Amino acid sequence: VQLVESGGGLVQPGGSLRLSCAASGITLDYYAIGWFRQAPGKEREGVSCINGINGDTDYADSVKGRFTISRDNAENTVYLQMNSLKPEDTAVYYCATDPRYSRCPVPWYEYTYWGQGTQVTVSS
Repeated sequence: VQLVESGGGLVQPGGSLRLSCAASGITLDYYAIGWFRQAPGKEREGVSCINGINGDTDYADSVKGRFTISRDNAENTVYLQMNSLKPEDTAVYYCATDPRYSRCPVPWYEYTYWGQGTQVTVSS
């Protein structure tokens, strides 16, 4: 199983980015997929999650109304659309999944498979 994130970068406050999490070796539409982030000196934080099969979604309060998680089953890819970005969104973003779980939320320490992370920096 391999997860590969992409789409990070440097953006000004108020800007947008779309992160991608492309999977191989596992069919994402059956399992819960989580997005997490970790800033320097801070604990890993759950950002969003999408359920397998029914596609229900879950968001951290800090990103509700600004971030949207979605899944393209044909591409076996999960996306995180991030709008109205703030400096406090700066972090390395990771996607994760585990075939034991089809429903969110799943604590980060329960996920087996992780991507390598993509840096998001929000700064003027």
